[in-house]
Amino acid sequence: MAVTETTGGGACAPSVPALPDPATEAVLSCGLVEELAYALGGPFHFLLPGAFDANLRAMRAAVADAGVDGFVYFAKKSNKAAVWVERCVAGAAGVDVASVGELREALGHGVRGEDVVVTGPAKGRELLDLALRHGALIAVDATDELDALLSAAAAPSGGGRPARVLLRCLPPAQPHSRFGMTDAELATALDRCVQAGDAVRMEGFSFHLSGYEVAPRADLAARLVERCLKARALGLRADRISVGGGLPVSYTDAESWRGFLGAQHGGQYHAGKRFGGDDFYPYHSPVAGADALRALLAAGPEGQGRPLAALLREHGVALLVEPGRALLDRAGGSVFRVQGVKERSGQRLLTVDGSSLSLSEQWFNSEYLPDPWLLPLDRDGASGVFPAGVGAATCLESDMLSWRRIPFRRRPRVGDLLVYPNTAGYQMDSNESPFHELPLPPKVVVDRVERTDAPGGRPRWRFDRHFLRA
Repeated sequence: MAVTETTGGGACAPSVPALPDPATEAVLSCGLVEELAYALGGPFHFLLPGAFDANLRAMRAAVADAGVDGFVYFAKKSNKAAVWVERCVAGAAGVDVASVGELREALGHGVRGEDVVVTGPAKGRELLDLALRHGALIAVDATDELDALLSAAAAPSGGGRPARVLLRCLPPAQPHSRFGMTDAELATALDRCVQAGDAVRMEGFSFHLSGYEVAPRADLAARLVERCLKARALGLRADRISVGGGLPVSYTDAESWRGFLGAQHGGQYHAGKRFGGDDFYPYHSPVAGADALRALLAAGPEGQGRPLAALLREHGVALLVEPGRALLDRAGGSVFRVQGVKERSGQRLLTVDGSSLSLSEQWFNSEYLPDPWLLPLDRDGASGVFPAGVGAATCLESDMLSWRRIPFRRRPRVGDLLVYPNTAGYQMDSNESPFHELPLPPKVVVDRVERTDAPGGRPRWRFDRHFLRA
């Protein structure tokens, strides 16, 4: 419900409370956030690998319960921290990479080459060479890329291994996508795979599909199964399909999300900023994460008369998934200190010691909506409803962490901490840059939230290894 009467600061947007998360709440309640803020002297991110492990187990269980062969790859682009790759190794998962740097990071942290899938368009020769030498699976996006891969495989630098290939299909429902091949291009690519003989191991097909709807993904997956059968008739292996990522995350409850969309308007944002409902990520999803994967496997593709899982089982086709955000659900948060409070004409604006480059949604002309928690410097501060937008410590008018006036339940003051919840998926570092020569926020890994061998049950923490090398 929208808040229209406040104790100052102007009308605020409706609250979008984050879903309960005991691990994050334990970190906030034990004093660790305040201690780290004091020690580090600036903004930072905290990471919760236990959440990643739980999400990975749930996805593997969804595939196993459906009786389907499958494999989970973590989409590395969703967060640069090394800890996630370490957890992939521990959990027998793969990693989805799209650059030489990402591939080196994955290999350097112990991922086997055969457990890497290389995606992205127009891959350069250096990336293809490295992927070939380590036996990675390569999602080919165009016929000229396939030609480049075949050339690399024939060269001495190819290591004498066959090129492991998925052919990426252009989704019929998204014909203007820049990813994937048309039917004619796929026919050409299949012919070249046949002609290449033992130089290529054509393992199946993949697609890149925008959006989070289950039915279109199931329909396209079924089409890829049919393509596998036709490719097998040509003598190719074709025993797996990749449906990419696109598993939604639910950040808030249904009632809060409906209330926000129905009540938000430009008067609740700093400087009259306006967003349409379609500008936002769907912060509530009735089926999310591993449950969305279960729903995909249980969905009946158009014209099939049976679930996708049954189709995969019947034809011996394995399902590959490449989630990023869904594996990082509730796996961390971002902390900023309030260093200025400005009140003008009944409007309140906070300035924090960081940049929206460290909360990346703003740079997609959108808004990160889950409410930040306010950790007051003085626990005895005034309570009520205190609407405030949140700006960054830079010289750009547009550098806002939160355009909307968040309904804080205590009066924000200089020295207070703001903790944005559930930011590990695509928010923490997609656009981070040392603007104004401000250092990038460090990443702190909370390895164990509860410790029985320490006074007060304090967590054990360390710096992420990727941050230490940066």
